[in-house]
Amino acid sequence: MNTFAPDATPNPDPNPDLPELVTLPEAWFERVDPEPDARFYQSPRLVQHIDDGAIAAVGDAVRRHVAAGADLLDLMSSWVSHLPPASEVPLGRVAGLGMNADELAANPRLTERAVQDLNVNPRLPYPDGDFDAVLITVSIQYLTRPDQTLREVARVLRPGGVLLVSFSNRMFPTKAVRVWQETAEDNRPGLVATYLRAAGGFAEPTVEVIRPRQRWFGGDPLWTVVARRL
Repeated sequence: MNTFAPDATPNPDPNPDLPELVTLPEAWFERVDPEPDARFYQSPRLVQHIDDGAIAAVGDAVRRHVAAGADLLDLMSSWVSHLPPASEVPLGRVAGLGMNADELAANPRLTERAVQDLNVNPRLPYPDGDFDAVLITVSIQYLTRPDQTLREVARVLRPGGVLLVSFSNRMFPTKAVRVWQETAEDNRPGLVATYLRAAGGFAEPTVEVIRPRQRWFGGDPLWTVVARRL
């Protein structure tokens, strides 16, 4: 069952060419651990959060949707960005914004780094239209104000720029927001689409799904929500 759509409140939009905006209920974003995220992320976690198959799928999504030479923002970044090799997809700037300075320092693909808690301050430290692409990889489930963060993503993207929101079925359960945990896996791309409608500034997204070929041997599925800046 889709657990989020009935509670999303539409806002009238005078432009019929834009997606209908919605207001997100505060109760969706309750968490088991309400302590400041800075405490949770104060120690670096230099571990893989998805398996090799899902990591490869993230790289494949970048190959499909991000042009060579693009300026890219890796939002909620860590010690690895799961980007294709620079020899395959050479990029311009690769800015990383995350919660832990040591993790960001260990990421060799980043050309610049910023430490910021988006749940405290969703305002991104970049000018309007600064990037061609933005990635949010295996971390959208931790945003407590996703509409405000995604509104900022729209601001810093150039017109026609792409946002790739990739996620699997793993999470830190004490930090993932309530609506994410209560939404069935296959409905989570629709939840992200709801976030995007609340943010505004994006065309209707598409969804790409990669599942392990032999699920009985395990393996992480990967969903990627692809949205273009209007």
